[in-house]
Amino acid sequence: MSFSILKQIGDAQKKKAVVDVRSGDTVRVTQKIKEGNKFRSQTFEGVVIRVDRKDSHTARIVVRKVTSGVGVEKSYLIHSPLVEKIVVTKRSKVRRNNLNYLRERSGKSARLTGKDFDRVAVNDVTVPEEEVKQPTEEPKEETKEA
Repeated sequence: MSFSILKQIGDAQKKKAVVDVRSGDTVRVTQKIKEGNKFRSQTFEGVVIRVDRKDSHTARIVVRKVTSGVGVEKSYLIHSPLVEKIVVTKRSKVRRNNLNYLRERSGKSARLTGKDFDRVAVNDVTVPEEEVKQPTEEPKEETKEA
């Protein structure tokens, strides 16, 4: 009984439309950052090395990039209101979900083999039809005047 209530609360926190992100994808994540009383957008582009709890409201991705010879990893909650958008720029062929071995590699050995994908279809996030509430139209009554 309580499990279904928790599931309903968690599902209410989910975003309606989320990009299908997988391990090995190169993504550009745009995040809102608060500075004082203003918000600004910051983008972070890198390789997704981990995807956790994909169907949950606590779904998380870990994105890694190398900047000035230093590896930087950031973890993003996909359904967070601070994450504005996620754009998949490249999809690679990988055989596992956690790409932790990329941390020790650099240069050519850290490259992933790219594969073709429909970039427009993946990044064009539309809300599924069953989740969109269509307004019901009342049948209009016609009056005949004599």
